[in-house]
Amino acid sequence: MTWTTDNQKNLMLFSGRAHPELAEEVARELSISVTPQTARDFANGEIFVRFEDSVRGSDAFVLQSCPAPLNKWLMESLIMIDALKRGSAKRITAVLPFYPYARQDKKHRGREPISARLVADLLKTAGADRIITVDLHTDQIQGFFDGPVDHMHAQGQLADYVRGRYGTEHVTVVSPDSGRVRVAEKWADALDGAPLAFIHKTRDPLVPNQVKSNRVVGGVDGRTCVLIDDMIDTGGTIAGAVRVLKDAGAADVVIATTHGVFSDPAPERLAGCGAKEVIATNTLPIGPEKQFDNLTVLSIAPMLAQTIQQVFENGSVTSLFDGSA
Repeated sequence: MTWTTDNQKNLMLFSGRAHPELAEEVARELSISVTPQTARDFANGEIFVRFEDSVRGSDAFVLQSCPAPLNKWLMESLIMIDALKRGSAKRITAVLPFYPYARQDKKHRGREPISARLVADLLKTAGADRIITVDLHTDQIQGFFDGPVDHMHAQGQLADYVRGRYGTEHVTVVSPDSGRVRVAEKWADALDGAPLAFIHKTRDPLVPNQVKSNRVVGGVDGRTCVLIDDMIDTGGTIAGAVRVLKDAGAADVVIATTHGVFSDPAPERLAGCGAKEVIATNTLPIGPEKQFDNLTVLSIAPMLAQTIQQVFENGSVTSLFDGSA
């Protein structure tokens, strides 16, 4: 008797319930369908997941964004990964456009957790072989996971939009604090060597989400300021920075961010802070309750789909960024 086996790899995309619209977009880009599943909550909040199709031997990609309630969606991701591991998936990739707990990447004071590392350990224990994520709060989080991490960047997409809409001649790139100056330098290069400025600010380590913006370091008078950040949560930092820039003589302020968390009262703050436009991507769902007139949302789906394709085909993810990733 002769046995034959089909060694053809099989790409399967799985979606958590937090942001199914993004998963559907990615699936369309890949010309596949999101794998059907049953997912429900028990009365006490426990989550149940079962996939309707066989996953044995598959190259599985679990796409889950983590908006509020973040802990629920993180737990759902872990349960989905565990179900795939126990269903004999060949390789499991956690696709986390917004990495949960990324802000807790180091200890600021004694007796604090490093929760970003804990999340990496949980993903590994659940059965994830690799991670795809977008614009981590700090690059060192890549080292927390014991396996490959494909760290994608939305800066190219955001910068292309800014270039097309505002040009580069009168643009100044502004970092909201000294810690993001390195990122601002990359933005400046992408915008034909635009000048840089940053906001000098103070933060009370005992009071989360509250920042006192102080003054601008750099020339912004009469310029179109592109104020960049990896995420906007309550909007207090960015709204304060816009006011400081306006007081310093900026002609216009455009805000560009990857992750629009937009916790209350962010939509109200951003709509009324004086910014000409707020540009974000859809790494997180931005529902009607979080939208406002001067908001523009760009889709991250094409980049995620290209990354998944390269990982599946054992290609080069770095090539998507012209070698600069």
